This record gives sequence, C-alpha cells and structure tokens, in this order.
Amino acid sequence: MAETAVGLVVDHLIPMLTQEASLLRGIHSQVVDIKNELQSIQCFLRDANRKAESESDLTRRDGVKAWVEQLREVAFQIQDVIDEYMFHLGHLHDHGSFFYSIRKITRSIIKLRARHGIAYEIHDIKTKVRKIKERSSRYGFDSLHYQQEGNIKPTWYDPRKASIFLEEEQVVGIESDREKLVGWLVDKSSPQRTVVSVVGMGGLGKTTLAKQVYDRVVTKFDCHAWITVSESYDKKELLTKLMENFHLTTMESDIPNCGVDEEIQMISKIREVLKKKRYVIFFDDVWNIEFWSDIEHALLDNNKGGRIVITTRSLDVANFCRTSSYVHVHMLQPLPSEKARQLFCNRAFHFEFGGRCPPELENYSGKIVERCKGLPLAIVAIAGLLSTKEKTVNEWRKLHDNLSSELESNPHLTSISRILSLSYYDLPYYLKNCYLYFGIYPEDYSINCSRLIQKWVSEGFITSKREKTLEEVAQEYLIELINRSLVQVSNVNCFGKPKECRIHDLLREMILRKMEDLRFGSHYFPSNGSSFSELTRRLMVHSSSHIHITSKKYSQVRSMLIFNSDFRNVTDLCETAFCAKFKLLKVLDFEATNLTNLPKDIGDLFHLKYLSVAHTDVQKLPSSMRKLQNLETLNLKGSLVQEVKSHQINRLHKLRHLFVFPRKTSSTGTRMYQFSAPPRRHGETEGLRLFNRFGCLSLQTLYYVQIGDAIVELKKLTQLRELGISGLQTSHEWSVVCDCINEMKHLESLRVYGFEECGTSHLDLLSRRSSPERPQSLFFKRGMFQKLKHLQLKNLDTLNSLVIEEGALPTLELLIISFCLNLKTVPRGIQHLRNLKKLTLPWQLKDRVQPKGEDYHIVRHVQQVVFD
Repeated sequence: MAETAVGLVVDHLIPMLTQEASLLRGIHSQVVDIKNELQSIQCFLRDANRKAESESDLTRRDGVKAWVEQLREVAFQIQDVIDEYMFHLGHLHDHGSFFYSIRKITRSIIKLRARHGIAYEIHDIKTKVRKIKERSSRYGFDSLHYQQEGNIKPTWYDPRKASIFLEEEQVVGIESDREKLVGWLVDKSSPQRTVVSVVGMGGLGKTTLAKQVYDRVVTKFDCHAWITVSESYDKKELLTKLMENFHLTTMESDIPNCGVDEEIQMISKIREVLKKKRYVIFFDDVWNIEFWSDIEHALLDNNKGGRIVITTRSLDVANFCRTSSYVHVHMLQPLPSEKARQLFCNRAFHFEFGGRCPPELENYSGKIVERCKGLPLAIVAIAGLLSTKEKTVNEWRKLHDNLSSELESNPHLTSISRILSLSYYDLPYYLKNCYLYFGIYPEDYSINCSRLIQKWVSEGFITSKREKTLEEVAQEYLIELINRSLVQVSNVNCFGKPKECRIHDLLREMILRKMEDLRFGSHYFPSNGSSFSELTRRLMVHSSSHIHITSKKYSQVRSMLIFNSDFRNVTDLCETAFCAKFKLLKVLDFEATNLTNLPKDIGDLFHLKYLSVAHTDVQKLPSSMRKLQNLETLNLKGSLVQEVKSHQINRLHKLRHLFVFPRKTSSTGTRMYQFSAPPRRHGETEGLRLFNRFGCLSLQTLYYVQIGDAIVELKKLTQLRELGISGLQTSHEWSVVCDCINEMKHLESLRVYGFEECGTSHLDLLSRRSSPERPQSLFFKRGMFQKLKHLQLKNLDTLNSLVIEEGALPTLELLIISFCLNLKTVPRGIQHLRNLKKLTLPWQLKDRVQPKGEDYHIVRHVQQVVFD
C-alpha cells in the first residue's frame, strides 16, 4: 500500500539528487537524509501491509493502517515540497536579452526564498518521518520478515478449499478443458517426463478443473500425489509432503517417518521411490518461478511417462519448467455466458424452482452474471448469497445496484476481493503503481498499450535499465502483468505484441478500492455531486454537464484525464485559471473531447510530460508551449492543428514522442500537419514540414512529417523507433531521406505516404527513374534497413516497380502496400523476406498471388496475405 507511494518518492529523489544538485544547494543534505530514512522504512512496509490485512485484532489492525496512512501522507508531502520548489525554479530560466541582469538578481532572491521555505518544510518532514519510524516497533514490524510473507496465515474463509470436494455434477463448463488435460496426461506415446500447466487469473477455476482431472487419471498411474503449494513455501516442507504422499499411496516400507533432515537425502529417497514407476503429481497454486528448480531433481525423468500438473496464475511459472522438461500450457478462459448463467442458476436456485430462474428474475440475474464476466469464483459466491435472500425483483435489484459496496463489506463476498487481491500483493512494488493505473480507465475500456506505456513513463513509474529505453522497460512491465493473469490482451499488433488490453471488471473493482485507500486517484462525476480527496494524485473526469472547479489550488493532482466524448465544457474548464490550479500536472489528456483551445498559459505547467489533444477540435498550439521543457509526449493525432511553429517546439529537448497523424477530411483525402519556420514558398505542397534545429529533439516516435528545406535534420534523429514521412518531391530528396534513415540504427517502423491532393507521388531510391521529375521505381539494396520490422507504402500512385534485393530488410515482419494503383506486378524479392508474417497488397494483384497465379511462389511463405 504505502510502499508504492514511498518507493515512487525514493525513485524520484535519487536521480533528482544527482541531476539537480546545483538547484538543491543548501538543502541537498537534508533531502538525502529523508531519502535514506524512507529507504530504511521501505523494509518494514510490506510486513506492515500484510499485518494490516491479516490482523484479527481490529484495534491493532486499525493502528497498523493508521501508521501506513501517516507514512503515505508524508511521502506525498515530500513529493509536493520538492515538485513545488522545482516548479518555482523552472520559471526562472528564460534568459531575456534586455533585462537579463535584472532577472539574474531577481532569480537569486527568489531562489533564496524558495530554499528557505523548503528547508523549513523539510525539517518538519524529517521530524515526522523519525516519529513514524519509532512507532513501527510498537506494531512489531520486522524489516526482514517480508521475505517470509507466506507464514502469515489468513484468518478468513478461503472458498478455494471447497472446490477440491466438489462432485462432478456440481461443476459447469469445464468438460472440454478436462478432456483435453486428461488426454495429455494418459498419452502413452510420449514416455518422457511432461509438465502440464493450467494458467489463469485467480478465481477462474484452476483448482476445480485440476481436481476433476486428478480424480479421472489417478487409477492409470502407479503412484500419485496432490500438494497445495500457495504463495510462499518451504522447500524441505514441500519435499516432506511428497514423501508422505508416496508413503501413503505406494505403501513402501523403507520411507522413514520424517527422519531425514538433509534435502539431498530427501530428494534421493523420492527418486528411489519413483525410479521404476509411472507417476502423476499435482501441484496446486504455484506462484514462484523458482518452484521448478526446487522439485525438478526429485521428480526424475525415468521414461515411464511421468506427469506433473501445475496450476498457477503466472505464465512465467509455466514457461520456466521448459528449462528441463516438455511442457503443455493450458490457458483457462472465463466461462461463456450460457455456462455462466447455468452455474449461477444451479447455485442460486438449487433447492427451489428446480434449479431454474423464475421469469421475473431473469433480467437482473442476467445483469449480475454479466458483471461477473465468466469468473466462477464470483458467480458461485454471489449466487450463494442470493440463495439466502427472498426471490423477489427488489432483492435482486438491490444487490445488483450495490454490488461494488457488497463485494467490500458483505461477509459472503469479501473472499472474492481477498482472493483477487493476492495477485496484487504478490506484485513487486515497481509493478503496483503500473497496475493501479488501470483503475483510471472506465469500465470495459479498451486501453491502447502504447499510450498506457507513455503515461507510465511520464508518471515516473519506470526504472531505467542499461541499454534499454524506458518504453522498452515499460513494455516488459506490461508483459509481466499479462503473464501474471492480471491483464487481458484484447488486440495484438502486426508483430504479435499487445496493442490493446483491458482488465476483468472484478479486478477493476479491487483496484478502485485500493486507489481510494492509497489516494492514488479518483473518478470525478460532477453531475452526480461527487467529490474527491484533497490528497488524490490523479483525477479522472466523467461528465457531459458543467464542471465546477473551486478557486482552491489542486497542487496535489499530478494527472488529469477526461473520458466522456460528449463532454461540452472542457474549454470552459481551461479558461478558469486552469494552470494555476493544477500547476504540478505531469499528465494532461483531453483525447476525444470537444476541446477547442488549450490554456494560453499551458507553458506554466513546468512538470508536464504528457499532453494529448488527439481527436479534439484544437486548431493551434499556444506560443507558451515552448516553455514545456519536460514534455516527453505530444499527441496531436486527429486534431485540427495544421501548423506547429518552430519556436513552439524546438526547445523541447526532452520530447520523445510526437504524433501528428493525418485527420481525414473526406473519403479520398487526408489533412497533413505542418511544421513551419519561414512562410512556405509558392507551389509547395501542404503538410507537416521539418524546421531547422529539429534534430536537437530526442524523438523516438515521429509521424507524419512532410520533408522540406530542413530534410537534413532527419539525420540527427538517430534514436527514432517509428517514422512516418510524406510528400517527397524529387529523387534527390528520396536519396537524402534514405541516407538519413540508414543512420537510424534503432528504426523499427517506417511509413511512407504519397499525396493524393498533388495528383502525383514521386519515388526513387537508386536513380531508377523515367525522368528527374517523375521517378516511378523503388529499389531496396542489400544491407538496407537491418532492424526495420514494419514498412508501409501508401498512396504512391505513380509507383509501378518495387524490387527488394536479398539481404535488405532482413527483420521485416509487416509490409503494407496500399493505394498504389499503377503497381501491376508483385514486388520482386519478397521471397527473400523470411521473417515476413503479414503482407498487404493492392487489390489489382490478388489474382497473381492465388495458388495458381504467376507470382504465388513469391508470397507462399508469408503467413497472411490481404488486399487493400
């Protein structure tokens, strides 16, 4: 809980102490003291959170929670003080020319005042931190105890235990899963040791399924065992359980009664028992990837068809077994709606109405089942509660309307949240903030993974790793959450990587409760008269009515996101001293609202790192944009902004992602954006143009741009991962662009657009042209674009020849060629692209690549060929 807040503050202080030492002169040592104190307190926090959850003494539990809350508030105070200080100093660095000397004196005075103020507040914080640390001993926190979390036994009823004793007729919707697993286990054609892993989120029915399979197969093996592992286990205890199980099932007289102390002797005994036997062993609820290392040597591969079944929430646990064994992975899915409804009715009406739902209750029964999203744990618990209620519409409606609060407070349902929370508590602290961030999105919201990752980076959630960008590390974090069955992938990109994701509704309910407890964020519904805590760090606004923000300065808010596309009053919000009220914002997202103007003083948001006006009616950017020296992501995609002036952006040296995707204005045309320094010359094509000094930016993502006079600036953008370009007019321009792109050693995605408005598209890479004015061929030489994975060519209506030489584009996975109407033959050389997974070709080439077509041999190795 508080460990996420404290960890974030410590991670924030460490680089700041290094990079901003000159600005912190005079208070540097005090900030170091606070950082050190917080780091020492971090050791106690995880133990404190566990004690708060498991403590049966309510008075003591409340005391622990109060201690954690106090520490979290201090962490917030530290962050506020430092950010406020940096905010004031950030406005003192604009060097004027005429008044520079006066400003220098003024800056010195303001810095002195700021340091005096922060020094006073830091002294107060240090006193609070010491007192909080002293109180930790009162609750018996152990700084090393957190490594043995599993020793804390839950005092609540765990319904998962009951699933082991279910009869077959009580189980619904697992028939096909069961038969699949049974088939893997009894298959005698594969004598080598095999691991079968059942993977899925908490409450999905993994234990139930495994026990049903166990009952089906045990008679087909010489010896068998069922062992529950859980979050933390002792290796010797695990080996002892194995020995006890085999002693009971094999009746071997030479197994001692727990008289073996050394692990190696225990392993030897187990191997001796299994040496000539066909065995099956089920390990239920495995969490740690080291588990396989602890037991693999005991479960020898004797070529007798030994089988090991593991149930786990983590795909990493399943995959780790591949280091020394053949592995089947079964990803368990939520129940389909029909089966979910059947399970609900079986439990809710088991002793009434013959197990069928009365007609008058069908509506609310369906709505309640829908809220469960196929999660058997929730379906069974809620149906069990309803079985004790009167079978009236009013009772059913009452539970449906108050389900969120019932999940938290009703004793029959709290086990749902507790079981789901186990996955959250098992997360390392660096993932907890990332996971909580999913709570900022509305229910059933499909989340764009790229934008999510950019926001994580802007929030400061990502820890840097050597030779990796922050975005690459964030991508690893997302994959880890997916592998832990906490995040569902709803769409993948052309590379098979997550493109959109979501979380289960009940996991979201759990997150929302933790967000509220942690002051992590609040969903604000002005039309409902809702409010939010003064300490909340993130504000999500949902409204189609007027928003009333008081004159109070919400300096604690670090992120603001608006989600309602019908929101009519965003512009009014931005005209009411918005930046003064929310001056410490890091993330500001207006995407898909009717915003028409950004605040004129947007540049006063010194800490702002992420700004999106995508799909809004914003037409121009304020001149104060140039002051956003910490901005990392600027998303103008689909807005009405047609021009970005050089003075607005060429000082944003930390800008890494610039999205200016064209907004369609008709069924045939697109509107491109323009970067401009001097006015355009007569006859130049409209579009987004590069300007001088553009290369000073640290961009990793840039699309779409029109190449202009500053074309050579592209060569300086060596860190680009994604690039979209358009409007190349001559062969010389194409030659220069290709030289620039060859310097981009990290480039993975290249998109080239033509201009339908111009009536022509000129393209040439190797002077293969009919004339200097109308080049018509594209040729990729050997060695070109060694890391490129995505190439898109669109609207190149004079292109009639495309050749790829062997050795070019060796890592290409996606090639899109669309609206190139003069291309009459399939590009030569596609057969050399052995990593190509998906190919999009113009419609006129469809017949040529059919199985009997003359160009089929060129594309037959490609997994997917589509036409546009």
